[in-house]
Amino acid sequence: QVQLVESGGGLVQAGDSLRLSCAHSARTFRSTAMGWFRQAPGKEREFVATITRSGSSTNYADSVKGRFTISRDNAKNTVYLQMNSLKPEDTAVYYCASTTVPFTTFQPVRYNDWGQGTQVTVSS
Repeated sequence: QVQLVESGGGLVQAGDSLRLSCAHSARTFRSTAMGWFRQAPGKEREFVATITRSGSSTNYADSVKGRFTISRDNAKNTVYLQMNSLKPEDTAVYYCASTTVPFTTFQPVRYNDWGQGTQVTVSS
């Protein structure tokens, strides 16, 4: 019933920027915290960033702090991930996800609805 659709991925060079978008289909968007995760080939899916329902609080993985910014526009049912100063190690499929758990979580299993992913490839 709930659909999440990511967009904005691509192939870029180290140091470049990308802005990912994730559109959430349901009325419940305003009641959900959102997260971005990524998965590189042969690796586990890992936490990247989270944002609360109102957008008042955010959290980031240490590997992306200072470079990535998560934001949301509740009027558009959309969450964004601005990625600056990209590094080759950022190469992965990026997924957005939503959760209604009443606490901030970095665990993929806590997120109920997921997008299909968008590929980000960073060359050196």
